[in-house]
Amino acid sequence: MTCFAVRKGYRGRGLTYLLASSTVDHARDHGARAIEAYPMIAQRGKEITWGEAHVRVRQVFEDAGFEEVTHPTARRVVMRIDFQAG
Repeated sequence: MTCFAVRKGYRGRGLTYLLASSTVDHARDHGARAIEAYPMIAQRGKEITWGEAHVRVRQVFEDAGFEEVTHPTARRVVMRIDFQAG
């Protein structure tokens, strides 16, 4: 998963969390072996650009069941759900 966009006027209603969990369900139900996400890490006092904001923050993916795989930069994390593990 790379980006989510929620139309202005619908933001702040938890729709991104619903989109993430629904995407996980869809991937699992259609035979995906794994799914990855690349969220931003919101750091206090650091501005997130308009383009970066579309990839969402880590908590959205944690709540959908993703686990951290790697942390390539200070502001980016790679998260994954492996449907074949366990």
